[in-house]
Amino acid sequence: MSRKKVRVFAFYLPQFYPIPENDKWWGKGFTEWTNVGKAYKLFRNHYQPRVPADLGYYDLRLPEVREAQAQMARDAGIEGFMYWHYWFGNGQTILGRVFDEVLESGKPDFPFCLGWANHSWENKTWDASQQYSKAVTLIKQEYLGRSDYESHFYRVLKAFKDNRYIKVDGKPLFFIYAPLAFKEVKQFISIWKELARNNGLKGIYFVGQAYFNKECQQILELGFDSVCRLGIADAEYKVKGKYYFKLLKRMRMYFRHAPLNIFDHKKISRYILVPDLDKEENIHPVIMPNFDHSPRSGRKGRIYYNSTPQLFRKLLRETIKLISGKTDEHKIVFLRSWNEWAEGNYVEPDLRFGHGYLKVLKEELIIGDEGMADEEKVE
Repeated sequence: MSRKKVRVFAFYLPQFYPIPENDKWWGKGFTEWTNVGKAYKLFRNHYQPRVPADLGYYDLRLPEVREAQAQMARDAGIEGFMYWHYWFGNGQTILGRVFDEVLESGKPDFPFCLGWANHSWENKTWDASQQYSKAVTLIKQEYLGRSDYESHFYRVLKAFKDNRYIKVDGKPLFFIYAPLAFKEVKQFISIWKELARNNGLKGIYFVGQAYFNKECQQILELGFDSVCRLGIADAEYKVKGKYYFKLLKRMRMYFRHAPLNIFDHKKISRYILVPDLDKEENIHPVIMPNFDHSPRSGRKGRIYYNSTPQLFRKLLRETIKLISGKTDEHKIVFLRSWNEWAEGNYVEPDLRFGHGYLKVLKEELIIGDEGMADEEKVE
């Protein structure tokens, strides 16, 4: 089998085991599965609840589960996982056990990198029942200056030096979720690059996430090496128009049961890719198999319907073609996500599609057209 020169990095959520903070805020034993299990249909043919297949309602404290996930991802042609990493300032972290165990044990032997989820947690972050409550900050994201940035660097240095850590241009990749919310990010980048060189690394390959297309250039000007262009916000505006969102926001201010924020995924997919941006060497597109935030946000959640492996195949194939002119090192695509079940945003097997999304990845990334049956190809 021949592998296509595409580097797919999958977002990986570690919140599938209980921690004291979640016990306190949302009830004993809360994990991501709590929201998944409570989900229900909000309209006809709404795909809820979503039920995991092969791995069941797993607990990420079990190394056997982590090994099984890595094997599935490897078989599908995914290069590595991007574990969400939390650092709120002054040494305060959360949900670190899974990655720490992966790092310390050396298993699974599967590439990884870190994505800093640099945002505060509120009572609304994970709980649909709180969406109409007053916002209360549970844990605040803070940026405390050079000393704290150095402490943060040394917290992850061991990971950077691990042989499994994903590198671009010989530098460990570090992803920042909300770059424009971090006013001192330019200083942060400069400090970390200096510390990296002082500790035997070539530097750091910084990737910033752009929620809107217009943010790409702003992020690059802050010193980032590249941008992960999410694409869905602009696609939604093109599908429904800017006045729809203004009206929806106003209606939600006054009516508890305002219209649902739903989109046909077929229509969204037409606008996810932006050739003039995604063909650039330092812009990385995102492929998204499905999306449904209602398990976390209830009626306020964004919901995509008509998501299928066939639609995902079309998007993936177009993405591979679009980035084909880049150097192999920079043919990077971010998969959102491996296991964001309460966002309806995952490729792990479920009861409806089975291994459908993983099969598409394998056929497009590893086997190629020559290995596919005619009836499976996209017209």
